[in-house]
Amino acid sequence: MSNEKQALSRPMKCAIFTASDTRTEVNDTSGDLLEQSLTEKGHLIVRRAIIREDLNLLSSTIKEAVDSDEIEVVLITGGTGITKRDLTPEAIQQHSSKEIPGFGELFRWLSFAQIGSSTIQSRACAHLCHKTLVFGLPGSPNAVRLALDEILIPQLDINHKPCNFAQLLPRI
Repeated sequence: MSNEKQALSRPMKCAIFTASDTRTEVNDTSGDLLEQSLTEKGHLIVRRAIIREDLNLLSSTIKEAVDSDEIEVVLITGGTGITKRDLTPEAIQQHSSKEIPGFGELFRWLSFAQIGSSTIQSRACAHLCHKTLVFGLPGSPNAVRLALDEILIPQLDINHKPCNFAQLLPRI
């Protein structure tokens, strides 16, 4: 086997949800960024929607996604702050089999370099929900870009060493 990086040999099947009461298909820049970045890397977007910031609606959308055999990764942008309308972590937690605390910890550590102590307001999170990876990302395009470039794109690439989510998911 050569030392050259292999082409993406395991596209992940992804769902992208935007948790927002104000975003629309026209101005969903964070959702657009997720879709563009993931498809450029060869991943498949099997579902995309804007979900009103309502705990029951978010929870039922997540449940539907994690129960689907067509979805391996769910990325939710928005709803990870501390206001009363920010409910994404709570909705994800309802379906969690295992928390992946390192994601939020690493995200906030990386984010500190960009926004300083304001990063403590982020409740970015990741969970394994049965056999589906679910990520809760801030709604800011800059935060989404940071999560994609520094964490998600590498971890969803089966060629990333020494290990990655893409290689682990079939063993769950």
